[in-house]
Amino acid sequence: MLDALLLRSPSPVLPAGLRPGSLLDRALGAYLGLAIGDALGATVEFMTPREIVAKHGVHRQMIGGGWLKLAPGQVTDDTTMSLALGKAILDANGWCMKAVAEAYVAWLRSKPVDCGNTCRRGIRRYMTDGSYSGPPGEGDAGNGAVMRNLPVVLATLHEEPAFEARSLAQARFTHNNALSDAATLICGRLLRRLLLGGRLADCRPLADTFVADNPRFRFHPYPGRASGYVVDTMQTVLHFTFSEPDFERALIGAVNRGDDADTTAALIGMLHGAQCGATALPRQWLDRLDSAIAAAIVAQTGALLTLAARTRHELPRRLA
Repeated sequence: MLDALLLRSPSPVLPAGLRPGSLLDRALGAYLGLAIGDALGATVEFMTPREIVAKHGVHRQMIGGGWLKLAPGQVTDDTTMSLALGKAILDANGWCMKAVAEAYVAWLRSKPVDCGNTCRRGIRRYMTDGSYSGPPGEGDAGNGAVMRNLPVVLATLHEEPAFEARSLAQARFTHNNALSDAATLICGRLLRRLLLGGRLADCRPLADTFVADNPRFRFHPYPGRASGYVVDTMQTVLHFTFSEPDFERALIGAVNRGDDADTTAALIGMLHGAQCGATALPRQWLDRLDSAIAAAIVAQTGALLTLAARTRHELPRRLA
């Protein structure tokens, strides 16, 4: 009885008075959804579906552990790199690539619990020669750029050209690859549509057009691979985003595919969370998130939306 009453009360994670269906609700749903997917999926990252069944049955609890030996609710680089990017945008009061680069350096120096090889290589390249991107390469076709781009989407919500330019700039800092570019942009465009009031059903034509233009990302029938290769990642993200009707079922389906489960689930959580809003996120996961991370997400989301609104107000004057 007490548990039922607690679940009906507002989550302590969320700001008081948060209105369901509001832009802030959808934006928090996306950002907290990303963190939930990250924390849930990290438990089974790099495991096979058969190994998951043997150890967990159906993995559905935020219990930590995994190869990183995480605490329950602890997140990985998907979330912490996003927070680093968001902080850089806010510190620059808009956009400054040097601020983004230095934020990634500070993040790496903080000894994060996890850092992908391609991200590490790109950050260390900047530390060595000051360049904002390396040469295009097949080895850059991982998912590290798309996983962290949410703050750019929030900050440029009303500016399509700025969204595209800044998404590609932050992506190519570590992942200079056409497949990574395509994935980063389509994920961002789907998220923008959801934040501005669309539903996943409204987004399916956008995804279908993307696949028609980029057939390597075809996700129906689902190929079943969920690795860190950005094509595999996006096929899994698009499959579970559009085939499962709600946040919880989509995440459970994705994490039980294993492999790069923290990133696939983070991106699915971001998209489904933008549709349902933070007020509809499953409480058994939301309330278990690391409290400092959740508080940072709530604060940063509001600040990024404020920046986007101010930029929207100033845009006519800049164009005059």
